[in-house]
Amino acid sequence: MNESTKKKQNLSKGSMMIEVLIVATIIVVSVLSALIVAQKSIYLSRQSLHQTQVAFLLEEGAEATRIIRDNTWTNVSNLTPATDYYLSFSGGTWILSVTPSSIGIFTRKIVISSAYRDANQNLASSGTIDSQTRLVTVSVVWTDGGQNFSKTLQFYLTDLFS
Repeated sequence: MNESTKKKQNLSKGSMMIEVLIVATIIVVSVLSALIVAQKSIYLSRQSLHQTQVAFLLEEGAEATRIIRDNTWTNVSNLTPATDYYLSFSGGTWILSVTPSSIGIFTRKIVISSAYRDANQNLASSGTIDSQTRLVTVSVVWTDGGQNFSKTLQFYLTDLFS
């Protein structure tokens, strides 16, 4: 073998090694990209599930508060304003207590506040207190992936049966 043939073989071996490294790099980058997309997809699916669960918990909290009101208005009117209350199901109906409770990773609380009427008797943020109406705030908080999240639903309750 002459010297030029040896050089061609060495160049060929070196080129092949570079080609193998390029192909390996492309494969590794492709696999890592697929794993990152899968991880993000799982995270977004979990977030979507939690958002759906929170929507149901907020609506259930609102409906349970309406049931408590329907049982008797004093169940609502005698509550201390700006106090955190938690729902529980006892004796075949919903009750509010100050004992914190959780549903899985979620904590739902209900705060009852005074409702106000303006000079035109419209609900307002200030004015005259309406003793037959309360502002209800249902909140759900949870932690996911080290982050805290919360959603809130506000509505008014009126004494319908007096």
